[in-house]
Amino acid sequence: MSETMRAIRQHSFGGPEVLQIEEVPRPEPLWTEVLVRVHAAGVNPVDCKTRSGGGISPTQGPLPITIGWDVSGVVEAIGSGVTRFTPGDEVYGMVNFPRIGAGYAEYITVDSRQLTFKPDRLTHEEAAGVPLVALTAWQSLVSVGRTGPGTRVLVHGAAGGLGHLAVQIARARGAWVCGTVGPHQVDLVKGLGIDEAYDYTAVRFEDLAHDIDVVVDTVAGDNGLRSLKTMRAGGVLVSLPVPPDDETVAEAARLGLRAVSLTVETDRSDLEHITALIEAGALRPIIGTVLPLERADKAHELIETGQAQGKVVLKVR
Repeated sequence: MSETMRAIRQHSFGGPEVLQIEEVPRPEPLWTEVLVRVHAAGVNPVDCKTRSGGGISPTQGPLPITIGWDVSGVVEAIGSGVTRFTPGDEVYGMVNFPRIGAGYAEYITVDSRQLTFKPDRLTHEEAAGVPLVALTAWQSLVSVGRTGPGTRVLVHGAAGGLGHLAVQIARARGAWVCGTVGPHQVDLVKGLGIDEAYDYTAVRFEDLAHDIDVVVDTVAGDNGLRSLKTMRAGGVLVSLPVPPDDETVAEAARLGLRAVSLTVETDRSDLEHITALIEAGALRPIIGTVLPLERADKAHELIETGQAQGKVVLKVR
C-alpha cells in the first residue's frame, strides 16, 4: 500500500467550493481498529451542515478536516485485539459519529465494532447509502416509536434519502404506512409498498391521514404541528432535521401525544437488524446519484437543492 492517499479536505468552513481533493498520509489502525479501503462514501445533509460550520461543533477537530460518516469498503489491515474481521472482509457502517468522520477518503481507520459485514445483495455504492439514514429511521420507528403489526405510520419526505428507507422498515415491521411526496415521486413510493401517498402540492395530508401512531418528519416547517391533527392518543412525532418547537411540544402534550427529536447513534446491533432486512429482500436503498470522490462539491450542491431523489454517493474506487 502507498503511504499516502487521496482525500477530500477543507481548510475553512463555507460553501461546497471549500471541499478540495488532496494527497494526505494514509492512517494506521490502532488497537481495536481496522484500516478500511473505502470503495464508496455516502453523502448526507449533516455533511453539508458540518462543511458550512453548523451541525457538528468545529471543536471536535481543528481544521483542516475530512468529513463523511457512511462508508463501504474492504478491510485492509487490523490492529491488535480485533477479532471480528480479517483482511479482505467487505464491511460497511456509520463511523466515528458524531466526531469528524473522515469518510471522504481512500482509506479510513475505525473501531471494528462500528462496522458490520456488507450485505451480499448490495454493491459498495448501494451499501454506502444505507447506514446513517437507515439507523436514523430504525431508531425513530423501533427504538422510539415501537413500530410493529397494527401500527400506523406517517413519513414526511417519503421518497427522500431517509424517508424511502423509513417506509420500507415500517412495512417490514408490519405497519400500515402513508407518506408525503412530490408530484413526480408517487409511483416511486408505491413501488416501495406504501399504502397511501399524498402529493403535498395537491392535497393536505392532515385531511387524509388519521389514527397515526408514529410520525417520522424529515421535512420540518409546519409539518409537525399539522401532523398532530392526524394522530391518536399515545402517538409520537419524531422530528429529525430540527427539534420540534415549543408550540408543537405543548400542543402534543395537550393531546396526549409526544413530540421528540432524535440524534442517530452508531449501533452495530441495529445495523445488523437492517442488514438482515436487506438480505431478506425487504429493504433496498435507492441510489439517485453516484459521483467520483473529487466531485464532492457537486454532491453537496445537489443535496442542498433539496431535490435529490434517493441517496447521493461518492465512488472512491
